[in-house]
Amino acid sequence: MQEALNDTQELKDLQKQKKKMQNRRGKRLFYLIIPFIILVLLFSYYPLFGWVYAFFDYQPPIPLSQSEFVGWKWFAMLIQNKTQMHQIVQVLANTFAMSFLNILTSFLPVLFAIGLNEIRNKHWKNIIQTLTTLPNFISWVLVYSIAFAMFSSSGMVNTLLQNWHWIAEPIKWLDSDSHTWLKMLLWNLWKGLGWGSIMYLAAIAGIDPELYEAGRVDGANRLQLIRHITIPALMPTYFVMLMLAISNFLSNGMDQFFVFQNAFNLTHIQVLDLYVYNVGMGNNSLSLATALSMLKSIVSVVLLYVVNFVSKKTRGESII
Repeated sequence: MQEALNDTQELKDLQKQKKKMQNRRGKRLFYLIIPFIILVLLFSYYPLFGWVYAFFDYQPPIPLSQSEFVGWKWFAMLIQNKTQMHQIVQVLANTFAMSFLNILTSFLPVLFAIGLNEIRNKHWKNIIQTLTTLPNFISWVLVYSIAFAMFSSSGMVNTLLQNWHWIAEPIKWLDSDSHTWLKMLLWNLWKGLGWGSIMYLAAIAGIDPELYEAGRVDGANRLQLIRHITIPALMPTYFVMLMLAISNFLSNGMDQFFVFQNAFNLTHIQVLDLYVYNVGMGNNSLSLATALSMLKSIVSVVLLYVVNFVSKKTRGESII
């Protein structure tokens, strides 16, 4: 009886020691992430103090303390002003169109990653991956410089087509409002396709090779291996990226559209982020721009929680 009690006490002591070790390890890990938490607070949450400008009639360089408090004036103006409302409707149409096209083509990096993985020659595989990843590190200013050199009225493409007598007048690729959404989509794909496939290549590298061996033993060909092993293994990663894309439905970025905008295509190229910039910096209405940006952030957070809730109900998995 005494031995049983001693064993029980030893077991309790071991459990306590194990719990203490886990607590110490947890504290060490927490200390490691403290610098990153500080960075997030400084660069992601502290700037939210700027939302207060949406409730003042702020005109730089007058300090905010001397600006007039107007409450919900700028938010009401977004609805009551017909001209402003018409512009916002067009801007939202552009934003929804670009976001929808990006989501519609979000499977292309998956296919590209699968195609790269199927290349058996490592030399060619590395060359293709390098060439398709490099554009991601080129700024949009340089991308526009390339586009201008190739597709402007006096660019390489128009010059060649005229020299070959295929066209009589230069084609207006850049200074035209036709097919603006499609052109922006193609430039975005060219720049981000290779980079977007890296995460899926990492997911493919994590697939157990024994699954492929078992499939080959069962007589599966390469297409069947892709269909029944590779694609199902990539789906969790794809759905996480898809949910993040949907939550950022109102955020198309500004750089690409800013450098490609001109007087001819402004109607269909002005997405919400660019519109906020043009209102704030171009029209010198920082308070109205802040109100727009504030609404966009709130809607994005709501979309993230809605998509997360739907994913949890349908797939049993969520990201937050």
